[in-house]
Amino acid sequence: MTKIFVKEIHDRDLVASVFLVKDKITAMAKNGKPYLTVRLMDKSGEIEGRVWDNADEVAATFGKDDFIAIRAKASVYLGKMQLIIAQLKQVPDAQVNLADFLPESPRSLEEMCGQLDLLLESIKNPWLRRLMALFREDEPFMALYRSAPAAKGMHHVYLGGLLEHSLSVAKLVELMVPQYERLNRDLLVAGALLHDVGKVREMAYARAFDYTDEGKLLGHITIGVEMIHEKIIRIDGFPRELGLLLKHMILSHHGQYEYGSPKRPKTIEATVLNYLDDMDSKINGIRTHMNKELDNGARWTGYHKLYDRYYFRDNCREEADSSPVAVYAQGAPDVVREPEPEITPTSPPPVPSQHREPRPSFQNSPFAALKEKV
Repeated sequence: MTKIFVKEIHDRDLVASVFLVKDKITAMAKNGKPYLTVRLMDKSGEIEGRVWDNADEVAATFGKDDFIAIRAKASVYLGKMQLIIAQLKQVPDAQVNLADFLPESPRSLEEMCGQLDLLLESIKNPWLRRLMALFREDEPFMALYRSAPAAKGMHHVYLGGLLEHSLSVAKLVELMVPQYERLNRDLLVAGALLHDVGKVREMAYARAFDYTDEGKLLGHITIGVEMIHEKIIRIDGFPRELGLLLKHMILSHHGQYEYGSPKRPKTIEATVLNYLDDMDSKINGIRTHMNKELDNGARWTGYHKLYDRYYFRDNCREEADSSPVAVYAQGAPDVVREPEPEITPTSPPPVPSQHREPRPSFQNSPFAALKEKV
């Protein structure tokens, strides 16, 4: 069976291909009949499938993280592509190419590793430089750091996403440091590269992205602080306060308690890291949301559940537009004045209107008594 990728599916296509099951849910329709919803994925994206007939029996034949071969018809529902599945069967792992099913970073791994090495070479603080070298020289760790996703569903949800996100935050640090005095650049770069380091053990990504038992019990922030501490104690004489400052950045990079942050930022560097991490993750998440939707010319995206809003997507049109939004974007004048009336020598100048609105009376106003007292 020839592999058909999610991004190649169009409305009314007949689809016969293999997909990875990211999730499956059995629910009840309004008529009381059960139906099955499956979230299918490959490296090009995700798509929802529905099984309307014999849902309970079909659901029992496969599980989450299985590969399934389907025969279905594609249709657009509420602006999103979905598959109405007629046939479905489980496929053994040996019959699939795993590289077809897990999305990868659009950036090349070689390019990102080169950027990482340049950043590490630029660190002048000898203690932080040695600490980062211990991580770089740890081959089992680097194999995970290069391949891990940055999250399960919010941002950079693809192989290499963790490294891409960490490098992006570090690049934002480089832009931020010249703007403000007395920022500890080396501490910020180290924090940017290590703030999500615990995700190499929090995330499972051999199949669909999920959390490990360690990740569910401890979380990447706690795991990350442990990993940094394990490296620090191998460096004789590592300054205690420098270690505290770095660990505080990891513990506080989510910003607020309600966002899972054990501590709130209490240094300038920790505050900067919190905002840059949040900005990079949100922009990637919004762009991913836009790219997942159909290119149907709509100016607004569908509803984003996590961010609780719709997004305007038509802000970079190349063709000219006379709409007020486009005119403003092209640089409308600050003040628009009506042309002055032309006055000829034979006509008298215009006489200003003598009509004025009557002034408001305080007589029946609640301020009347106050006015009398004053």
